[in-house]
Amino acid sequence: MIEDNDSLLQQFFSEAASQQIEDNGFTERVMQRLPSRMNWFVRIWNTVCIALFAVLFVVFHGWDLLAVQFEVMLRTLSTHSFSINLLMMFTIVFGLLFVGVGEVALKAKYEE
Repeated sequence: MIEDNDSLLQQFFSEAASQQIEDNGFTERVMQRLPSRMNWFVRIWNTVCIALFAVLFVVFHGWDLLAVQFEVMLRTLSTHSFSINLLMMFTIVFGLLFVGVGEVALKAKYEE
């Protein structure tokens, strides 16, 4: 049953893909006017921002700041009791999943 459906779908889509619709060059003009996937300015800007972050991280002793913040977080957690709000936990988990799925889809789109 599934193989029959697959073969029917393959046949339908192969016939549809072979059809040409005359549009007087409209599709070609639209495709030429689309912006490139990633232009050179974006690549340069990303590189400059990453380099600036790395320099500032070293200048302001980022490792020391992270160590202090981590120590404060651990001491605070050890002295206070806390309760987990299930709604907040689900919101965070689904938010992270949403962002992750969006990033994967975006990466797949640009790799095509």
